[in-house]
Amino acid sequence: MDSKNYHEDLSHIRSMMERSSRFISLSGLSGVVAGLAALIGAGYVYFVLKRNGIDYFEGDRNIYSMALVKELVIIGTLILFAAILSGYIFTANKSKKKGLKIWDGTTKRLLITFCVPLITGGVFCLALLFHHLFVWIAPATLIFYGLALVSAERYTLTDVKYLGYCQIILGLISLFFLGWGLLFWTVGFGILHIVYGLIMHKKYK
Repeated sequence: MDSKNYHEDLSHIRSMMERSSRFISLSGLSGVVAGLAALIGAGYVYFVLKRNGIDYFEGDRNIYSMALVKELVIIGTLILFAAILSGYIFTANKSKKKGLKIWDGTTKRLLITFCVPLITGGVFCLALLFHHLFVWIAPATLIFYGLALVSAERYTLTDVKYLGYCQIILGLISLFFLGWGLLFWTVGFGILHIVYGLIMHKKYK
């Protein structure tokens, strides 16, 4: 009996330490919604390209006007906003159900660790945009996003790093297929997010 209580106490202490050092309220459903938003956005971008007389799958060296690039950036920003908003909503609901605070010291450390490589990548991509090096933007976003996920794993669910590794690998592969950024974006931000989200939802629901 004493041995049983001892193990229960150890499990309770371990659980408390896990909660205090890691943000464990990330929702798998937020990943699914983010992935769906990315797929919808990718589909919309394809039709935007068609509207501008560009058949994306006809060649890997399509010419994009600056006006078209600006429109694509706006679409990407809206998709990012939708993903962040859905992530916050699902995560907040999960935190509420678990009786955990969504904003504490661990959350702050998580955001700082996540945002440093992400903001660095964002500035790098703006520089690519400024110099009209559009074909390098897709690989850069995937790689820096993957680095941000791997970095953030220290303060959240360890499974996040696997999504990060996949994004980095996908970004590195896309470096050898410049001009097919939309396709790699669709796989990275769409399909991988949905698969990851479903796995996390099943594992931690």
